[in-house]
Amino acid sequence: MRLFYLILFAGSLFAEKYYPSEVWETREAEEVKLNQEAVNKLFQMTFEDQATMSAVLIKDGYIVEEQYANGFDKDSFGTSWSTAKSFYAALIGISLDKGEIKSLDDHVAHYVDSFNDQSKKDITIRQILNMTSGLEFPSHEHEMMFFEEDHLKYALDVEVESTAGEKFQYNNVNSMLMGEILKSATGKTAKELIDERIFSKIGIQNYTAWEDSAGNTLTYCCLDMSARDYSKFGLLFSRNGNWNGEQVISQDYVDQSLQLYWGSTPSMGWVNSDTRGYSLQWWVSKYDDEAKIYNTSGKFGQFVFIDKERDIIFTRITKYYPSGGDVQKFGPLRFLKFLGSVNAALGVSRFLYDIGLIDFEDGSVQTPYTLSNGESKEFYENYVDIVEVMASLENVEK
Repeated sequence: MRLFYLILFAGSLFAEKYYPSEVWETREAEEVKLNQEAVNKLFQMTFEDQATMSAVLIKDGYIVEEQYANGFDKDSFGTSWSTAKSFYAALIGISLDKGEIKSLDDHVAHYVDSFNDQSKKDITIRQILNMTSGLEFPSHEHEMMFFEEDHLKYALDVEVESTAGEKFQYNNVNSMLMGEILKSATGKTAKELIDERIFSKIGIQNYTAWEDSAGNTLTYCCLDMSARDYSKFGLLFSRNGNWNGEQVISQDYVDQSLQLYWGSTPSMGWVNSDTRGYSLQWWVSKYDDEAKIYNTSGKFGQFVFIDKERDIIFTRITKYYPSGGDVQKFGPLRFLKFLGSVNAALGVSRFLYDIGLIDFEDGSVQTPYTLSNGESKEFYENYVDIVEVMASLENVEK
C-alpha cells in the first residue's frame, strides 16, 4: 500500500507540470520569472540573421515568445539537418530501457554483421554515439554521403582510421549506423520507431522523416517539422524523459546524454572549441556554475537549446521550402555526388536553381535542401553571446 501511495505521489508531481496539447498555452516573461529585456535581446540577436525562419522560447512548458520571418508561421516546416542525430539517438536509449540493447558498451558487431571485421570488432555503441569510433574521417567531406543512393552502404564501407575511444571526430557515418543497430535490435526501422516510441507520445503528428532511395532512414539528418514540434523534443529531455506522467525515455539515459563527455571538440570555425563539448549525439555549449546548456545542432543553423536546470528550451530554425515526398530523389541532380565536395555541390545546385534549370516544387527533385537565404551567418557570429543571453534569462538584474 505504501508503494502505491509513493507511485501516486510521484505521478502527481509530474502532473503538476504543464505539457502542451492541441493548444499550446502562452505566458508573459514575468509570469514565468524571465527577464523581458533578456528575452528581447535573445530574439533581436536571432533575427539579425536574415536566414532565421522561426524562433520559439519555452519556459516551464509555456511559450513565452515566438517569432517568424515574413511568409512563415507556426506550422511552417524547417529541416533538421544534424539536429536529427539527437532525435534518433533517443531511440537507442529507449531500446536500452526495453532491454533490446543490453548496454551502450555492447560491440556494434553484435548488431551489425560487417563490424565483425578484425579492424571494427571492438567498436562500441557508446563510441559511435560519442563520435569516437575511429572510423575514417576522409579528407574530402564526409557529408558527401548525403548524395548517395544508399547511405547505409556508404557508412558500412568506411574503414577504420584510428583506435576507437581515443579521438573525437564529428562524422556523419557514425550516426547513420544507428538505424542499422536499431533495426537489428528491434526488427523495425528507425522511421517506424521514432513515430511509435517518441512522436506519438509527445504529440508530433505532422512531420517528414526522410529515407534514401534504398529505403534506409537517414538517422544522421533530415527530419522536417515545425519549430514548435522541435521544441517538444527539447521539452521531453528538459523533463528528464517524462511526458505528462509517462516515462518515454529513462531519466538515466537523459542524464547520460546531457553531460559533458567530450570537453573540447575540434573548432567549427564559428565557436571556440574549448567552449563546446559533446555527449551521445548532443552538443554542450555551456557547462559551468552559471548554467549548463545543451543543444542539438544542424547544418546552416538549426538548433534546439536546453537549459534543463531552469526548464528552458530555445529553438531556432532557418528558412526552408519543402520539396514534397519523404524518399530522397535527385533526378537531374544525380551528378552532384561526383563533385567530391559539399560546397561545390551546393554551389552548382543553387546556381541551377537560380537560373531556373531545376525546380524543387515540380517533384523532379525530392530531398531536404537549404537555399542560400537559409544559410546562417550572423547567428554563428553571435553564437557565444546568444548562449550567454540564454543563460541570463532568469537573471532580473541583466
